Amino acid sequence: MAHQQTLKARQHSSKSERLEARVTREQKRIIERAAELRGTTVTDFVVVSAQQAATETIKDFETLSLRDEAREVFVNAILNPPAPNTAARAAARRYQGRMGR
Repeated sequence: MAHQQTLKARQHSSKSERLEARVTREQKRIIERAAELRGTTVTDFVVVSAQQAATETIKDFETLSLRDEAREVFVNAILNPPAPNTAARAAARRYQGRMGR
């Protein structure tokens, strides 16, 4: 039901861009069948599916995922940061001087 409402909301939005793609006969048949099963047009099916795939791809690339040793090193650095070295202390003094502190 929510999926149908999302489709209806998208149908009423102003569409000004065009996207075209060439597909094989078999790909077209599969897409048409899927659209039919969802009770929507091929265009709406393709647009919604492509948008979902794009959103998921972007999320996957923007999400930091660390495994095993890398995760442990990262968490340890956050929980137990090293003491500031000479360069870091000098940078902090310069910053405080510029900020009038």
